[in-house]
Amino acid sequence: MAPSLLSADFARLADDVGDLERAGADLLHLDVMDGHFVPNISFGPMICGFVRRLSDKPLDTHLMISRADRYVDAFARAGVDGLTIHVESEAPVAETLGRIGELGLKRGLSLNPGTALDKVLPWLDRVDLVLVMSVQPGFGGQKFDPVAVDKIAELARRRHEEGFGYLINVDGGINAETGPRCREAGADILVSGSWLCGADDRADRIALLRGGPIDAAAGG
Repeated sequence: MAPSLLSADFARLADDVGDLERAGADLLHLDVMDGHFVPNISFGPMICGFVRRLSDKPLDTHLMISRADRYVDAFARAGVDGLTIHVESEAPVAETLGRIGELGLKRGLSLNPGTALDKVLPWLDRVDLVLVMSVQPGFGGQKFDPVAVDKIAELARRRHEEGFGYLINVDGGINAETGPRCREAGADILVSGSWLCGADDRADRIALLRGGPIDAAAGG
């Protein structure tokens, strides 16, 4: 279970991170946005480094930026555990994933709701994680796109039949109704933002979404 810190209270971030850990978070999801690949701007390596000082949990870092290849080293220095890039971005996929791996980080590849799964198939033997977006990236609080469930199921089938080792992550509109659907389809990691971080009963919500142990070793 991975709370998205984009929905955390940045005025009391240290307290929020500690509360999410006590509630049972397996890892922390960091959404990095550049105002170009997506309309919004969030934060960069400096904030990721600050979160690293606050928590020993794996930092699952989602780069919603056009040229992730230019910033891989900076995020590695910040202490994140994995970097997920977008197959739709301008970054060269092979080279960027290669550099992420060279730095000892988990390699992730993400695709948007409107992107066909075929776009990530050539890279499945080179990634540690596939992030299925169930909303259009860049904004919180959107409704879940059910096409994500089919993508998760197909990724799970290919992993089983072809012997791949990647984890399946899903991000966007995850709640008490959509989370179990994604897990049943084969998702390993559920990212939840406003539904989880804005709640008073975070521990109960994490327990509901988890439904069993999640492999937190993915990091990215």
